[in-house]
Amino acid sequence: MTTLAGVDIGGTKSAVCLGRLEGDGVRVIAKRRFATRPTPAATMAEIVAALAALITEHPAERPAAIGVSCGGPLDSRAGLILSPPNLPNWDRTDVVTPLRERFAAAVALQNDANACALAEWRWGAGRGCRNMVFLTFGTGMGAGLILDGRLYSGTNDMAGEVGHVRLEHDGPVGYGKAGSFEGFCSGGGIAQLGCRLAAERLAAGQPPAFCPTAADLPGVTAEAVGLAAQAGDPLARELFEIVGRQLGRGLALLVDILNPERIVIGSIYGRQRSLLEPVTLRTLQEEALPIALAVCQIVPAGLGESVGDLASLSVAMEVLSN
Repeated sequence: MTTLAGVDIGGTKSAVCLGRLEGDGVRVIAKRRFATRPTPAATMAEIVAALAALITEHPAERPAAIGVSCGGPLDSRAGLILSPPNLPNWDRTDVVTPLRERFAAAVALQNDANACALAEWRWGAGRGCRNMVFLTFGTGMGAGLILDGRLYSGTNDMAGEVGHVRLEHDGPVGYGKAGSFEGFCSGGGIAQLGCRLAAERLAAGQPPAFCPTAADLPGVTAEAVGLAAQAGDPLARELFEIVGRQLGRGLALLVDILNPERIVIGSIYGRQRSLLEPVTLRTLQEEALPIALAVCQIVPAGLGESVGDLASLSVAMEVLSN
């Protein structure tokens, strides 16, 4: 019986968990969530205390390895978090050494997109692949790359930053770049695009369901646009046509460059699949090399709401596999 521990560090909330490998899967057996503290030192103290408490409560479950998942940028080799946007005060914060010293276990750090890619590859929709791309498609658009049966993180952990690729000269802003992949295909980008299109319709006296008045413009969200689209609002459906088309263009780049067998897409794609999939696949067929596309499947993520816990545990699993 092998037990793993996982640590998920977020801008507002963090979590620790214990998981037990069972057959070719993993089962979360204990978990604690808590607010991320104002300083790195206080947060790390909370993480160590929470994990120690879980192990005390389950004395038979001594973790063989600990995985840490956090938004980038980071230095996975040195175990350092390098002031991600959601953790601006974490400048070269060592998150590996305190855990290794306290629990006498191997510890590894990965950015959250890579961690989710590992989880989907080992236990989710990417199982059985040697070449897989995972796209977050949530608050932002990042990617984790499994190439030739291994995680590929690049020279300095910057591989997979597909959200920064510019798809149009103008458009919603993501990664600080107008018209980027993240600008069109992320929760924030969809909200921006919804505001822009709604303002145009309001000026023409045709308010959309998700934004009935000009006063509602600041409150437009991707969720509200999605609900309106599912209910048949014409402008919301037009917006998802745009998003689906840009998603298809972004996927075509990945298919042509990386030649994967599967692209697994998280979050918004799964929730809005009925709206996005037809136009996305149509655009992909128009844009990608047919011989590469013929061997690639486009599928929604398979782990659902459990992906956060399993992502950190998959990083721990990677330590044992290498």
